[in-house]
Amino acid sequence: MLQQILDFLSAGEPPRTEPDRRLAVAVLLVEAAHRDDTFSSEERDVIGRLLTQKFGLSADESGALLSNAENINATMTQLHPYTRVVFEQMTPDERVELIEMMWEVAYADGVLDPEEDALIRRLGNLIHVTDRDRVLARKRVLHRLGEPD
Repeated sequence: MLQQILDFLSAGEPPRTEPDRRLAVAVLLVEAAHRDDTFSSEERDVIGRLLTQKFGLSADESGALLSNAENINATMTQLHPYTRVVFEQMTPDERVELIEMMWEVAYADGVLDPEEDALIRRLGNLIHVTDRDRVLARKRVLHRLGEPD
């Protein structure tokens, strides 16, 4: 009986597929960009560059991935599916690299919003990046940007 109810409720739904790690990373970067309620052209450019570098994508592939991530971000209600993919499919070093990428997005517009900082702290915990590694990733980004720690 229970199975019949479940079958009825799921009838007509498309099969749910798990996002791949590239999409998961893109969605989390877009979320970081949107956290301060603006998505600047600087943030968009940084995300495009980061996706191209990280995954060896062409400009068109990176743009399509970013566009897909933006569409998902506009309607998503939770980050868990994306943080789970990152945790399961990326090495610890790659997860630290993702936190570093998020810092680059957060600083792209020249201002670190408290909401961006809180999101990066929260996501670091969800993908099992230590506070120490998160802070060191931030320092590396600030150093590259020529900003004081």
